[in-house]
Amino acid sequence: MDFTQVKNIAVVGISDNPERDSHRVARYLQEEGYRVIPVNPNLQEVLGETCYPDLLSIPEGIPVDVVDIFRRSDQVEPIVEQAIKRGAKVVWMQLRVINEEAAARAREAGLEVIMNRCIMVEHGKWAGGRH
Repeated sequence: MDFTQVKNIAVVGISDNPERDSHRVARYLQEEGYRVIPVNPNLQEVLGETCYPDLLSIPEGIPVDVVDIFRRSDQVEPIVEQAIKRGAKVVWMQLRVINEEAAARAREAGLEVIMNRCIMVEHGKWAGGRH
């Protein structure tokens, strides 16, 4: 994935608890200059951004470049379907999130798929190499 082409990252399954990985990763991405779009049906706002119940609830005027998924592997398929409908370019399944069927569906629809990797770690490697 080319991080220079990314502006908006929807974080599905974000927590408002600063101790949770989803919150720490989203905060890191925000600090690196990306717009984080929180997605969690149980929250109203996270990290100063409006939180949406699902990807399809994000207003059309807000493009979604990457869908970063912090959900159990068996819950990924409907998220991928929404990512496809939203026109996302990349589906990123975090560490230990593995769903081959959902990955195949996303690739079939033309999305790049990254699975079982942490976006914060990968961005850190990329950012470290760009200086």
